[in-house]
Order: sequence, then structure tokens, then C-alpha cells
Amino acid sequence: MYNPKSLKAVEFIDHQEVLETLAYAEKNKSNAELIDSIIEKARLKKGLSHREAAVLLECDIEEKNREMFALANQIKNDFYGNRIVMFAPLYLSNYCVNGCVYCPYHVKNKHIARKKLTQEDIIREVTALQDMGHKRLAIESGEDPVNNPIEYILESINTIYSIKHKNGAIRRVNVNIAATTVENYKKLKDAGIGTYILFQETYHKKSYEKLHPTGPKHDYAYHTEAMDRAMEGGIDDVGLGVLFGLELYRYEFAGLLMHAEHLEAVFGVGPHTISVPRIKHADDIDPDVFDNGIDDNIFAKIVACIRISVPYTGMIISTRESKACRERIISLGVSQISGGSRTSVGGYYEPEPEDEISEQFDVSDKRTLDEVVRWLMELKYVPSFCTACYREGRTGDRFMSFCKSGQILNFCHPNALMTLKEYLEDYASSDTKIIGENLIDAEINSIPSERIKGITVKNLDSIKNGKRDFRF
Repeated sequence: MYNPKSLKAVEFIDHQEVLETLAYAEKNKSNAELIDSIIEKARLKKGLSHREAAVLLECDIEEKNREMFALANQIKNDFYGNRIVMFAPLYLSNYCVNGCVYCPYHVKNKHIARKKLTQEDIIREVTALQDMGHKRLAIESGEDPVNNPIEYILESINTIYSIKHKNGAIRRVNVNIAATTVENYKKLKDAGIGTYILFQETYHKKSYEKLHPTGPKHDYAYHTEAMDRAMEGGIDDVGLGVLFGLELYRYEFAGLLMHAEHLEAVFGVGPHTISVPRIKHADDIDPDVFDNGIDDNIFAKIVACIRISVPYTGMIISTRESKACRERIISLGVSQISGGSRTSVGGYYEPEPEDEISEQFDVSDKRTLDEVVRWLMELKYVPSFCTACYREGRTGDRFMSFCKSGQILNFCHPNALMTLKEYLEDYASSDTKIIGENLIDAEINSIPSERIKGITVKNLDSIKNGKRDFRF
């Protein structure tokens, strides 16, 4: 039944094909000749099939694993350089009608304080986020057609974009809401969203249905085919992800890459981003119930293999993970991270009272955005608040063509430096500003085009003198 061009979920994520892929990988995990050939193919930076990638994930030859990790780092640098895009989640509402057994928002949870931001609340939250220095948000909401209808989401997006506080502005709003209709995706597109993000949670159909016993999310096909409807609705930047720990990680890894192959086969554009969250403790949820947890070493290998297999995609890691884990994973392929995040409804403007639990999961990295920015720069990464590609129309196949050819570097590096300069001027602590100014001075010299370098230097001086929002 496997057919990557099919529009049916059970055919482009064919269960039997996944099982055969895992058996093939197990059979060849020590096949040095085959593994060498797959690594050599990966060096071409054109990507790998899900079967080839599964072999690398299963590989038990330590020398080859070290080669893979080094290659993942190289590919990440070749496509994305040393830039790390910064963002923050904004939770609008935790009202939800679904019964997802791993999420504290599930409809039967009576412990959690149900909250929904008003538009006035959103203004306060976004102002607080702007005061931190954020320019890119990912809005989150439970699925509830009464409390969180599409009209509420659209109004909230409009409010977010309208808020201009001092030098602050949210320039890109990504959206992580439940699977919906083509008509609603068109409305989201018209509202000016960036990426539409939807985690699959698990690609294993039987497990999926068991984990989602009630509510509209129970429908595996409708959920899994959501990206197709989003593309049909005109949203050409979509973000995939699974919640590692719900099902066996090898199955999820294969399904995730098959989904990416499906989008390429049908639309000619793979996922704009891939997220790799792991299940964490949350109210009324015990992650120990899920016996499929993965340790940090396996997690690192998953990230490396995704980077090798889908070299063009942005990879996201959130504050679910600790500082130590994030530091290790970033070098293997991550290009976007959150900073200063709150996973509760209304947690930025005013800290949540201890007796009113509304967060979706425990945050492991609790540092402020300034601390995260300084840490990245100390590691010689360039924190980027850039949203230029989205606002210049470099999305979908246009972004992918630039990215796959390497031309995206001509835009991204100077844009990263200019948005970092904005952050340093407007929000950074004195220590962070000193480190940042030194980093920018060093990184200017890595811009290959003398013309672009000259324009960048001129724009950086204009930013110092109070002007904002330059971009290539």
C-alpha cells in the first residue's frame, strides 16, 4: 500500500512499510559497506530515504556513528551557518475537548485552571514578550470549537501584529493549533501567519487512536492529512514533529521521514521545520506511564540522522530540554530554539500563582532570554531574530530553492547580525551587549560579498543611531 504520492494517511505512512524498514535497518546495522555508501550519499547534501536513514539510526559501529555526528554538524553549518533563530511560545487558551492521555489539557483533567486570554490579555502578554526582545512567536491553543474558534485565533493574530511598543514588534506569528479545514487554513494564510505547525504525536495508528480516545483528535487520518489541507489552503511553510516517548522511537523516526517524503512528492516542498520534543512531566500526567522514553544519547543520534536525511529543514528544540542537552543537540542540527519560555496561559506579563496550574508541561531550561542569548554567543553562535524570508516572500518552494542551493546564506547571515544588533541596543544586559558587539565585529568579516558587507555595516550604524528593521 505504500505510496508517498497518495493523499491517504494509511498509504503515505504505511504501517507495513515502516515495519519492513525497521527490519531492514536491524538486519544491516553492522553492514559497514552499506553504511559507508549511505554516508557517502549523505555527503552530497541531497537527503536520504527513510530506509537509508533508518539504517544510520540503527548503526552499531561506533566509528561510523562518529562520522555521522560530524557530518550532521557540517551539513547544519553548510545550510544554516552558526545562526540560531530565537522564538517564544504564546499560549492563548488551554480549553480543550480532546481526551489525549499524555496532555494535561485533556478534557477530564479537573486540576488544571482553565484559562483563555482576552485581547487585552494578549496585548499585555505580547508587550512583555517585546520587552524581552522577541520578534517571533508560536501561538498555541487547545482544541475547543466553542472557546477557541478560528475567529478567536484570527482576532488574536491580528492583535499580536498590531502591537507596537517602544522599538518592539512581533514580525512573524507561527501557529500551532489543531487540524482544521482547507477553508480555515486559507483564513490563517490571509491573516499573515508564518509556519503552520502540527505535531503528529505518534505515527503508529493503533497507538494514536489509543492515546486519543475521545474528541476530534481521535481521527488519525484527519490529523495526519492536515498538512495536505494546509498546503491546499495556501500555507507553504509547514512544521512537522512527533512527541518522542509515546511510541517506539524507531517507528516514529521512520514515519516522520516518510511524512517529509510525502510532502516533497505531492507538493515539491518538504517541511519548513521539524521539531523533536520529548514527553515531559505535567499536571495529571506521569511520563513514566509511557515506557518508550529515550535517553540523551539516542536523542542526539535522532537529531543527527534527521539533519543528515532532511538537510534543508529547520530543526527546533524547546525549553523542554535542559541547557546541557540543548548545547549538545544544537551542534548536531538544530537551527531554532526558544528562550525565556512560559508554557502556561498568561505567564509572561505576570507569573502564574502556585495554586493555579495551567502550564502544558514542565520547562527544563528556565533561563531568561538574555541569559540564553549570552550563552549562545559564548558558544560562538549568532542568535537571530530575523523574519526577513517570511516578509520578503521567500517561503515554500522559493525558500527551499534558496536553501538547497546555499544562496540563503547570502541573506541570513547579515540579517541575523542586524537583528542581533537591534536586540543588543534595545534589550540586552551590559555583559550581553559587550559579548554581542565583539561577536558582530568578528562575524562581519565572514560575509563573502563586499557589497553586502558594506550595506550591512552601514545598516548596523543606522541601528545604533535608532533606526530599525533593515533586511535583505
